[in-house]
Amino acid sequence: MEHPKRSFVKSVTWRIVATLTTMIAVYAYSRNLQESLVVGIGANLIKFFLYYMHERIWDKTKFGRTEQPEYQI
Repeated sequence: MEHPKRSFVKSVTWRIVATLTTMIAVYAYSRNLQESLVVGIGANLIKFFLYYMHERIWDKTKFGRTEQPEYQI
């Protein structure tokens, strides 16, 4: 099991890699640095919001969850 701090740092570094990938792809297509920054940052903010909504929806479902007993002996 990994520590929550490790998971957090991995998540942050992955978002950086994903954002840079988007910015590089937009720059390769448009050759416009400002456009690639706007799209990269904008897409990252949209993805962040959508992921949050996705998590909230999944939190409301019972799929894959087990019920904990009311008490244990």
